[in-house]
Amino acid sequence: MFEKVNGKVVKVDVGMAGGVVARNGAMLFYTGDVSFAPHQIPGGQGMGGGGGLMRMAGRMMAGEHERTMLAQGSGAVHYGFAGLEVHVVHMQQGATLRVEASRLLANTAGLQSSVVSVMSSGGGGGGGLMGALRGAAGGALTGQGMFTTQLAGHGSAVLLAHGGFLELQVGGPNPIVVDPQAFVATYGNVQTELKTAMSWRDAVGRGAGEAMQLHCVGQGVVYVQASEEKL
Repeated sequence: MFEKVNGKVVKVDVGMAGGVVARNGAMLFYTGDVSFAPHQIPGGQGMGGGGGLMRMAGRMMAGEHERTMLAQGSGAVHYGFAGLEVHVVHMQQGATLRVEASRLLANTAGLQSSVVSVMSSGGGGGGGLMGALRGAAGGALTGQGMFTTQLAGHGSAVLLAHGGFLELQVGGPNPIVVDPQAFVATYGNVQTELKTAMSWRDAVGRGAGEAMQLHCVGQGVVYVQASEEKL
């Protein structure tokens, strides 16, 4: 449904797509009779019970998803954002795409969308997910693989990345270990686990990217950007 115009711009026939949800500021231009309205999705799904920190994380992630617009009508809309590289994922029924909220440009409106958490386990005295959440002020909460947007159903989505995409096949005997700041998305039956490579206390002064690793196992694809730069 989305068609790449070049490496940084996509276009889509909104009527044929059944509506398009895109991040604010992504619409470049359009032709035809198209209307735009703020769009919201339920936030915080898949995070379990948890206490105040988990609820705080859910509110923060829900806030990111509120900054989207729904395009409807008949016409062609061109999307791009900040000159970043784009990649189109065509989803089949029953497939699941999990993508960092900041690295999702747009998706067809018929896809089911929710926010899910990445399970975390401590390593080397780690501190795990709750310790990571306590480091949210340092930027560890978003943009580093801890919470992702989950899309399911039949449709398509557009990913964003700095410096281009690496498409890595998951399914061998060993996990693919990704720097959370380079992580973009997974597609298929891929399980992710956020692990601390050292204790959170030891990581002070070294940067969260060195202290945390995202392990990917299962069957499918993991998309990685050729940069650790945040979007």
